[in-house]
Amino acid sequence: MQVTVHAAKTHLSKLIEAVLAGEEVVIARGKHPVVKIVPLPQNRFTIGVLKGKIAGPGPDFLEPMDADELALWEGNGT
Repeated sequence: MQVTVHAAKTHLSKLIEAVLAGEEVVIARGKHPVVKIVPLPQNRFTIGVLKGKIAGPGPDFLEPMDADELALWEGNGT
């Protein structure tokens, strides 16, 4: 659907609903299309999404490194 800038200002709520329903909406100045309204992705962050899917307790990042691993981090290892 293509609408003019004036119509877009007047019917913005309806145009947003149309876009969210999957319709393509283009705003034109006169007969020349200038912009397209697109929906933003609606990603929802969920805490614990991997709970029960990862085996084991995982690494303890506060535990000191052994000497060989520390040497690798410092660039002294092979």
